[in-house]
Amino acid sequence: MDFELMQKVYPFFLEAAWVTILLSVLTAILGLTLGALGTFARLSRFVVLRAIGAAYVSVFRGTPALIQLFILYFGGPQIGIQLDAFQAGVIGLGINAGAYMTETIRGAIISIDKGQTEAARTLGLSRWQTMYKVILPQSLRLMVRPLGVNINALIKATALVAAISVVELTYTAQRYIGSTYKPFEMFLLAGVLYMIIIYVAGRGVTWLDRKVQIT
Repeated sequence: MDFELMQKVYPFFLEAAWVTILLSVLTAILGLTLGALGTFARLSRFVVLRAIGAAYVSVFRGTPALIQLFILYFGGPQIGIQLDAFQAGVIGLGINAGAYMTETIRGAIISIDKGQTEAARTLGLSRWQTMYKVILPQSLRLMVRPLGVNINALIKATALVAAISVVELTYTAQRYIGSTYKPFEMFLLAGVLYMIIIYVAGRGVTWLDRKVQIT
């Protein structure tokens, strides 16, 4: 173990960790937004919207995220989509995460007893009022932890953007391995920083879950 080398390169890994954190936050926001839109499409009364939602989930859950990144970053310019590596990483991983979050949110919503919807409609609430005032508050308690699992998986999936040269933790480890020939130390340092990021995110999800359960 070359601790002296690890101490020397640590500041560069710390900078890369901030890139990983920013990438994770932006991707999670995009994933949650698309997950919410995908859920409402899948639960829509309109056949076309349901078909679009189902196709979105099927395509992006059924193909590797790395292939999706390659298509967006390397294939995008052929159809007029010009993105830098970071933008492609956020959009590519966000779209992929949104497909998984769609099913997580939808699963929580449809698990609420249908009798509550019928009772709310009997009391004169519209479809949207029923969803907003009755179904969503209850389903939120069921979806926080599964969404937390999705976000943890998303943080680990950010390592894939090293393949398109985003300078995050995995890319930084690979770069320093090339100049130091110390793969164990470099990947260990990156792994420890990933663990810290995921631990902090997990604690945040636990805190949010407790708040939701109380309210």
